[in-house]
Amino acid sequence: MDLNVNWGAELWDRYESVSSHTNRGVEFLEKYGQFVKERSSIESDYASKLRRLVKSYLPRKKDDDENQYSSNKAFISMLNEVNDIAGQHEVMAETFMTDIVKEIHNLIKEIKEERKKYLREGENRHSQLQNALILHDKAKKAYEKTFREAEKSQESYIKADADINLSRAEVEKARIFSNAKNQLCEEAKTNYADQLQKTNEIQRIHFFEAMPQIFQNIQDMDERRISCFQNFLKTFADIHKQVIPIINKCLEGIIVAAKTIDTKQDSKLVIERFKTGFSPPEDLPFEDLSNIKSTENNTNSQQVPTVKVETIKGSVSLGKPKKRHGLFGIFVSKHASDDYKDDFSDLPPAQRKKKLQQKVEQIQVALQQEGAARDGLLKMKQVYETNRGLGDPESVEGQLHEQEQKLHSLQTELQKYQGYLADTDITTLTPVVQKKIQNSLNLSDNALSRSASESCVINARNFKISTPETSHGSYHSQDGINNDVTVQPSEDIYGSPDPEFENIDDFDDSDSIPLPAIGTAKALYDFDGQSEGSVCMEEHEDLLVIEVDQGDGWTRVRKNTSEEGFVPTSYIEISIHQSEC
Repeated sequence: MDLNVNWGAELWDRYESVSSHTNRGVEFLEKYGQFVKERSSIESDYASKLRRLVKSYLPRKKDDDENQYSSNKAFISMLNEVNDIAGQHEVMAETFMTDIVKEIHNLIKEIKEERKKYLREGENRHSQLQNALILHDKAKKAYEKTFREAEKSQESYIKADADINLSRAEVEKARIFSNAKNQLCEEAKTNYADQLQKTNEIQRIHFFEAMPQIFQNIQDMDERRISCFQNFLKTFADIHKQVIPIINKCLEGIIVAAKTIDTKQDSKLVIERFKTGFSPPEDLPFEDLSNIKSTENNTNSQQVPTVKVETIKGSVSLGKPKKRHGLFGIFVSKHASDDYKDDFSDLPPAQRKKKLQQKVEQIQVALQQEGAARDGLLKMKQVYETNRGLGDPESVEGQLHEQEQKLHSLQTELQKYQGYLADTDITTLTPVVQKKIQNSLNLSDNALSRSASESCVINARNFKISTPETSHGSYHSQDGINNDVTVQPSEDIYGSPDPEFENIDDFDDSDSIPLPAIGTAKALYDFDGQSEGSVCMEEHEDLLVIEVDQGDGWTRVRKNTSEEGFVPTSYIEISIHQSEC
């Protein structure tokens, strides 16, 4: 390794500085982890506030009439896209916590343990070196002391030997003492030399082997910290970049929703919603007060005049004028329970006609569904009769009887409301209206509940309804004349045998007309379809949507095999066809 980046060689004498630097590095990593944690909290709070904002502006059920305008639909689409954007910010917050904050926490814990280990090794090596130096100093001092004593004893011996006044014994004693000191000095010298050698060896290992290795480990640890921090920065940016395409797609969805706004169509819907069908009032007549006969009627001037009040149905009544509601007194509250009538006669003519048409469409949809359910039961009974091992034909008799009663009740109700339509000079539904009925089977706000849909048998064909073109009855025109209208009632489907069911062995559903598809869907996950009324699907499978989610989390679809049933709405990606204006 290049010496320029080798801490062991370049920073051998800066152990304390290296220790302080690595500690600040750990603190820096903790600081960045806290920053990402707070950023994640901001993203989470922002997403939560966006969702609350969307929820507070989502339309209520009572605003359904307002939400039919394209501008309102575009606003709802925008709210849904904003809600999806909030979801992406939640994804960012969660990913920040799992991919960065959690990893930083683990890295800091690992680095702290490594740093503690390396610093402990360095302290141990430093203690060994200090102990060796202390022993070296002791050996050196002992050698110096014995050397001085030996030198002093040698001088004393030389003086005693030169002194003629001393006896031979005293001189011999001085010689022996000098030799002993010299012997001690030699031993201290040897001990000092050995300790010096050991100390030098420990010091060499400390500065050239042990500590460089420790410094290298600390350097590798710090470089790994910096490298991980670099990866954390990249991950931080990548997490944000991953949600940008989805957020851009949501913004593009808002632009698409804005392009769907049709001002003319909204104006047309306003007319359909509020039009009464009444004619504007005629000019008020001029009353000439100078007429001579006016004086003869002065006595009657205080009486309340008899006023003709034209009712909503067009008849004329006499009596005290009623209190007006709204403009020209033609609007009445349709939400008051006291004013509600079964034939909607409390509404203006145009609104009454609209409500009656919706009611007829609703009943016809219910007839189709119940008829399909009955046909399915008949087919099931045929299968049971053919192969009794599959089931008892008598077990479906009760259900068939119940279906027949429902169909009879719906047919009676249909004839009643078609009679009301005849009262409004609408004796039959035009092909355009019939087409509208077919297109609104699954989208009409007045469609049957989901429970009725789930009772239908999969692959059952639609029940053919003989719509009566007219019915017996009479109506009052606005001129007050009673007009008798003779109409031919439709043939009761229960009054005479239907050739289609005269021979059940010839039963064939080849001419069945499936419910129209209102959109397409792609399966996001596998679904086993074990529950009643559901259908299985595989991931990425293409499906046709024939009934949208009614708020219970299930969508009715048709597979390529013509099999129909319900699947979880959250398991599919739906694309609804744009309806024609």
